[in-house]
Parts: sequence; structure tokens; C-alpha cells
Amino acid sequence: MKYLPAIVLTVVALAECLTPSARAQLVPNSGAYSEAYYSGNPAQPNPAVLNGGDAQANAPILTIRKQVEEVNVVFTATDSHGKFVKNLSQSDFRVLDDNQPPQSILAFQRATNLPLRVGLLVDASGSVRSRFGFEQNSATQFLTQVVHAGWDKAFVIGFNSHSQLMQDYTDSLPKLSSAIQALHSHGGTALFDAIYFACRDKLLNVDRGQPVRRAIVVLSDGEDNQSQVSLAKAIQMAQRAEVVVYAISTDDSGLVMRGDGVLEQLATATGGRAFFPNKASEVNHAFSSIEEELRSQYSLAYKPAQLNPDGSFHSIEIVAQNKKVHVRARPGYYAPAQ
Repeated sequence: MKYLPAIVLTVVALAECLTPSARAQLVPNSGAYSEAYYSGNPAQPNPAVLNGGDAQANAPILTIRKQVEEVNVVFTATDSHGKFVKNLSQSDFRVLDDNQPPQSILAFQRATNLPLRVGLLVDASGSVRSRFGFEQNSATQFLTQVVHAGWDKAFVIGFNSHSQLMQDYTDSLPKLSSAIQALHSHGGTALFDAIYFACRDKLLNVDRGQPVRRAIVVLSDGEDNQSQVSLAKAIQMAQRAEVVVYAISTDDSGLVMRGDGVLEQLATATGGRAFFPNKASEVNHAFSSIEEELRSQYSLAYKPAQLNPDGSFHSIEIVAQNKKVHVRARPGYYAPAQ
């Protein structure tokens, strides 16, 4: 869950009023980035990369910030059999913020057909080599089913010791498919870095102010051994970016491994789900379940009764009035820091 800290309007400092082009310069979305960029310090992004190499990036700017005390929540509701319940209304739910009712619910909607902004993160390390070809085909089929041209957009990141953007945002299925098939498995695993960068650089500021669904689908065994950022930092960035993480395990050992717990934590902390297929054919079922869920969600926005700008974490709970309805959502959000 992410507290929306600011609306940022960027204008050239020498201008005396906001021109149409200046008004269009909201928080910039990052452009394409390379493996070399990701092997650097994750806390210090390359300014040239973040500005897409724009010649105007070095111009002096004036930034105007306005605090927006609003929290957005995406959640699913299921019955006792695990089937999605799609016909509920605002009166069917209560929201608790740090165990207290919020000041007011500002918006509620059945988010069954919002545009999707999906990042597919494919583990291309040596540890997944045995199933890699099948997983590439399953991932391609998933994007073919979930990305609707003219409505949804997806990007593909392959990661091993470093992360590489194989395909930036597009609704072109041939481009997405080619990016997935171009991956080759080798090297170590920097899963946490991949999630952190995808959330910060590709999802944090995408289509802000527009009703879209942000999600990451991770295909990995969860056995991180090379990341510069921690699991906690990756989760925090996903929560700030309002990204739901779905994880599909690539481990086929039949044993409960350390990576299984990692994938569970990533999913639970962001309101997503983790899947652990026992055989290759079950990977397709996991992708189908994710597709159905992405089209079967609710969203609401509310104003916290009290919120200090101290950067602290606040718990959130959505409770269904019907005790037979189970709600799954992110467990909380971060307040802005002064």
C-alpha cells in the first residue's frame, strides 16, 4: 500500500507561468536502462537514464509539491471455496487504518477491467536451466492472454546477477514474445534488485492520476544470492509503488526450499499470491489464476483520520461485513517523510 505523497508539477525556472509542455512534465517515468545501470548502486539512479537522455534534463527547474492525504487500496474478495466474489459494493466493507476507522472513504469501484501495467520478471540464472524453455513458453502464453492491445501494457525484465530490460512498455505481443524468447539462463540470482528496480523505475510513476492496475509477475526459485538491496527494501519499494507481486516458483525439487518462503513474503506483503507448481504443466494453471485475479479486483481510496509525515508504516485492514467473504489486500502503507 502506498501513501500518495505529492503531486509534482515541473516547470522551467525562468518561465513565469506553467506552459502546456511544462504542465505535462509530471514526475518523469524512467526510460530504457541497461545491465550496466543495474550493476551500480541502487540508491543512486543514473540521472541520464531517468531522464531518458533528454537534452532538457539539465535545465534548471522549479518543483511545486502538494501533500495529498489519500491512500489507495487494491483488494480481492473470495468465498469459502476460493472463488472470486465480484458483485459487492462499498457498504459491504469496513476499512481500518492502524485499527481505527478512516476519516472518509473517497472512492470505491469494482476494478474488473482497469488497464493493466504489468511487469514480467523472468529469472534467467543458471539455477532454473532445467525448466527454462517451458517457462518461457508459459510466460509468452500468459502475456498473450492478459495484454489487450490498446488497453494494457507490459514490460519484460530478465535477471541473473544483474537485471536487463528486454522490452519496455508495449501492447505488442510479438515484441513481448521476442523479448522472452531472447533470454538465456546463466549466472547468479539478484531477485530483490530486479523487483526493486522494476517498481521504482517502471511502475512507481507510471500513469499517475490514471486508474490503472500495477502488478509484477515473478518467475523464479526465490533463491537470491547476489542482490545489493535486501528483501525488506524490495518489499518496501513495491508497497510504495502500489504494486501487487505474484510469484511462480521454478523449483522442481519437490522439497520446501528457502526460496519458497521468500516468494511467499513478497506476495503476502503486497497483496498478491505465490504459486508452487509441482510439475511443468501446472505453471500454465498458475498463470491462468493470476490472469483471472487481475480482472476480479476491487479498489478504494480513503483519507486517514490522522497521519503524520514521519515516513512510518501504517497497517491497514479491509473487513467484509459478510464473515464468509475473505479479503486479501496489502497489509499497510508508508506515510510520507518531511
